[in-house]
Amino acid sequence: MNKFEALGLGDEILKAVNDMGFETPSEVQEKAIPILLNEDTDIVALAQTGTGKTAAFGFPLIEKIDVKSRITQGLILSPTRELCLQITNELKNYSKYISGLNVVAIYGGASITEQAKQIKRGAQIIVATPGRMQDMINRKMVNISDIGFCVLDEADEMLNMGFYEDINAILSHTPEHKNTWLFSATMPKEVATIAKRFMDSPKEITVGHKNTGSKNVSHEYYVVNSRDRYAALKRLADANPDIFSVIFCRTKRDTQKVAENLIGDGYNAAALHGDLSQNQRDLVMKSFRNRQIQMLVATDVAARGIDVDDVTHVINYQLPDEIETYTHRSGRTGRAGKSGVSMVIVSKSEIRKIKSVERIIKKEFEKKEIPSGEEICQVQLFHLASDIGKAEINHEIDSYLPSIHEVLDGFSKEELIKKFFSVEFSRFHNYYKNARDLNVTGRDNERSSGGDGTTRYFINVGEKDGFDWMTLKDFLKEVLELGSDSLSRVDVKESFSFFNTTSEYQERVLSIFEDFRMEGRKVNVEISKGSGRKGGGKRRRDGNGFKGKRRSDGFKPKGKKRFDRGEGRDQGGNSRRDRRKRSDRR
Repeated sequence: MNKFEALGLGDEILKAVNDMGFETPSEVQEKAIPILLNEDTDIVALAQTGTGKTAAFGFPLIEKIDVKSRITQGLILSPTRELCLQITNELKNYSKYISGLNVVAIYGGASITEQAKQIKRGAQIIVATPGRMQDMINRKMVNISDIGFCVLDEADEMLNMGFYEDINAILSHTPEHKNTWLFSATMPKEVATIAKRFMDSPKEITVGHKNTGSKNVSHEYYVVNSRDRYAALKRLADANPDIFSVIFCRTKRDTQKVAENLIGDGYNAAALHGDLSQNQRDLVMKSFRNRQIQMLVATDVAARGIDVDDVTHVINYQLPDEIETYTHRSGRTGRAGKSGVSMVIVSKSEIRKIKSVERIIKKEFEKKEIPSGEEICQVQLFHLASDIGKAEINHEIDSYLPSIHEVLDGFSKEELIKKFFSVEFSRFHNYYKNARDLNVTGRDNERSSGGDGTTRYFINVGEKDGFDWMTLKDFLKEVLELGSDSLSRVDVKESFSFFNTTSEYQERVLSIFEDFRMEGRKVNVEISKGSGRKGGGKRRRDGNGFKGKRRSDGFKPKGKKRFDRGEGRDQGGNSRRDRRKRSDRR
């Protein structure tokens, strides 16, 4: 007997469940489905990504829809178009034996008029991103005044992405007496606020503990110098030959750069971020699901639609700014009962952030060493031997065997093995034979920070470049994507300036300004050795010979500054920041 039968589901859904091979409900399904089927109530369900939340709200919602009526009865809001499409497809699979049920996806990046036509034909359930939904409401293309059920899926992520106002506006067009079902991986205060404001005495279901990660995921961290972060990533990949991973970066720029470097170094990699078109994103995800891509480099927003059960590793190339986001990242692996590994690459100044994450997820990280070149060679050698041992013999080569025997005649078995492995293995051996140790041990090898927990920097722009302390601070906030609290002591001189950030952002500052140009001129940022005294400490000449003097080419970036961050950056005066803006436009 299928255990889903005990939950009270109808025959049509049970038949679809059997077709999909589901046998045992997950914990969140077992707890939520009976309540949602049998009670007229609001609910808050806290469960990690990959625990089956879509079915937990999808099965009861389908059961409660009146298919004889063509009006919209259920609304599901999700943060990204990928997740919106995923939920829509799953609901269609669940309801394939229910005649007359119409589920329509509403999201940015597709024709709004075509979506309006689909709704007009009758859509009992709408699955939507908040931005596009609000747009259609404003245009009077959709009517949700009679819905009986509203589902807020991945509520924490929607609020993190700045959708509170959109959600508030959307819900204002829904009836007061409806059931609101809120599903979330974590319970930050913003989610608690929305539950209090829009829900009536909701029942709460918690799978595991609030804000904790999956029990199937182990957590590791590796400490390296900032300049060795990419080299460390490659070693972690080479030390895990069967890796099938998602690599997280903070920004679209870093995501694209890391992916391009991996591809250039011969890895099966691709980038997933908001600058890609919907068609490009679909092609990348198709290749990833088919395992043509082993390493998917993604931003947090773009990764919300990734629903792949066999991801072996999540690699945090950079830790997220919001600690709760780490829970979502690590939830990409260890899904469907399988085990997974979440790795974090950090500089020594970031180790304290690991402790903060541990407190949130209630799990300890294991400090590990970046493998040495010799260790990687050994792993790759035995992996090659294992692949050969498991390979099926292709008998189409039988006719060539006499000629092969003739060529190899006179070699012993041991010599043949050595020769074969030497041919296949030389690439790794030659690359790693003189590899240095990347691990940071003992005293911090990074540049020192200030005693107040901040780092002071020298930058080669000042009053002559049109800056005062306020405009320079605004400029740095935009470029570095930092809040006002993370920037301090901005001191503008005639041809150079100083500023402080909290020490945890030291790596980000140096990385972003490593190849940064403004109006075609390189902008240098360095750790200040003089703590603001005249001259600002060590200063390099840039590629244009600039050394804190006014340029003769008339460089005057007054008003809005144009800047880029190296090859392929925006030359049109627009920052390509990875802002938290509406995901359906990403």
